[in-house]
Amino acid sequence: MLQTIERERIPTLGRDMNAMKKKHLASIIGLALAVTVGGCGGDNDSNSPPGPAPIASSAEGLYSGSTNTNRTITNVVLDDGTHYFFYSVPANPALLAGLVQGNGTSSNGSFTSSNAKDFNVERPGVLSATIAASYAERQSLNGSISSPGPSVTTFTSTYDTAYDTTPTLASLAGTYTGQAGSSAQGVQSATVTVTATGAFSAVEADGCTFSGTASPRSRGNIFDQSVTFGGAPCEFPGTTLVGIAFLDVPNRRLYGAAPAGNRTNVVIFSGTRP
Repeated sequence: MLQTIERERIPTLGRDMNAMKKKHLASIIGLALAVTVGGCGGDNDSNSPPGPAPIASSAEGLYSGSTNTNRTITNVVLDDGTHYFFYSVPANPALLAGLVQGNGTSSNGSFTSSNAKDFNVERPGVLSATIAASYAERQSLNGSISSPGPSVTTFTSTYDTAYDTTPTLASLAGTYTGQAGSSAQGVQSATVTVTATGAFSAVEADGCTFSGTASPRSRGNIFDQSVTFGGAPCEFPGTTLVGIAFLDVPNRRLYGAAPAGNRTNVVIFSGTRP
C-alpha cells in the first residue's frame, strides 16, 4: 500500500518541482528584463544626474577675411547679435573705407541681418543693407552684403581665436596713428592715445579733438567705448557716442566705432602703434 502511494506521489512531486522551477526561472527573467529596461531609460532613474545642456550655436566672434572686391574685412559679432564689419579700400588694408553695422540673428549655421547700415567714409554716405551668411561656429563666417542698386558684396572670413582671450585694458595702451572717418565728412588722419586704465584722447587733422573711456566686455576680447567730442570743428560737438573697440594683436591695429543714436552717421577709427 505504501509503495503504491509513493509510486503515485513521485510523479506528482516531479510535476510540482518542474512547475516551481519554471516559476522561479520566469521570476529571474522578469527581474533581468526590469533591470535592463531600467538601465536603458535614464529618465526612470531618479538618482541619475542630468546630462549636460546643449551648447547653443552662434556666429559670435571675431573674424578676418576679404571680399570679392579685394577689400580686407574684419568682422565682429557680439553675443547679443550686434555686428560691426569694418572694411578697407580695395587692395590696401591700411586705409579705412567703411563699416556695416546692425543687429543679426544666428540659427543653425545661418547668420542674417535685415537692419544693417553701410556707413561709407570712402565716398561719404549711408545705405541700408542686409546680410545673409553661413557660419561654422568658431571657424568661419562667409556670405554676402546687399544694398540698393542692386549692389552685392560677397566675403569670406576666418575665426580669430584672439576673441577667446581675456580682454585687458593694459593691452590697449599706446599711441595709434591712422584714420578717423564719418559717413558725412569722409576720412582724415588722426592719432589716438590710450592709457593702461582705458582712458583715451585723440586729435584729427582738422583740429577736432575727442576723448573717452574703454571697458572690457563680459564676453569676448572686445571693449565697450564711450566717446565725447570737443567743440567745432568736430562733427558732433559736445556729443557723446557709444560703441566698441578691439585690438588686432598681430598687426597692432586698433579698431573703433561709435554710431550715432539714430544710426544716420558713425565715427570710426583704424590705426596702428609701433
